[in-house]
Amino acid sequence: MATYLLKKSYQLKNLHETKFKDLWNDNGIFTTMWIFGKPAKILFYKKHIKNLIKSLKIYKLNKPDLEKNINKLIKKNINNNKKYDHLLRVAINNKIISLSFRKKFKPQLNFNLKLINHKRFDPENKNLKYKTILRYLLKMNTSNSDIGLCYKGKILETGTSNLLFIKKDKIFSPINNIYEGITYKFFKKRLDKILKKDIFIKSLNEYDEIILIGSGKGVASVKTIRDKKWKRKSLKNYKFLLNLYNSEIKKSLSY
Repeated sequence: MATYLLKKSYQLKNLHETKFKDLWNDNGIFTTMWIFGKPAKILFYKKHIKNLIKSLKIYKLNKPDLEKNINKLIKKNINNNKKYDHLLRVAINNKIISLSFRKKFKPQLNFNLKLINHKRFDPENKNLKYKTILRYLLKMNTSNSDIGLCYKGKILETGTSNLLFIKKDKIFSPINNIYEGITYKFFKKRLDKILKKDIFIKSLNEYDEIILIGSGKGVASVKTIRDKKWKRKSLKNYKFLLNLYNSEIKKSLSY
């Protein structure tokens, strides 16, 4: 069960506070960001907000001054006397902006991926249709496990993160039906090449490493996929990606 520091909802029309709604499964968009330190820093903040607005436009939910109002509400709810290590979630439908801060847990090295047959609704956008995913995640210790979403025999992404697959030091990513998150885009820009390829369940044993990347997990190495008898063979590329990620964290400015 997640530990929340804050949960608030505001009416879009006037920014007045209203009864909290998490908005899960509504017609809307959300983004999750890592807020950390004192004074608070938010990793990739501008990129997250830009991506959020882009998806809201696709869903025809963008409104005048919405970006300015999101910034205003986030700033209003950050406590300058608080040391953060939390995940800040912003969720928006046609009437409400909801903000929540929940404790961030560091992923462990004994991480297991449980495969399920599920493809997110409109996977290219971070929409709120997460009913099936949440049903699984609520039963898990998300510091050492996640669900791998599979469709037509292919692995796509996890319930919380993008996936990278390493074979002979080459980095592969699924081709279709995934959301390319902000952390994914960071690595896509920094690495020489992420090769697009269908990742078939039946070919999992070809891969030496499987790595989760995302705002919630940061960079995490999968140790096992127990139901497919897969086990990692190396931590080499995980350590390399983690060093790149940690270097970017050090560059973050106070919010």
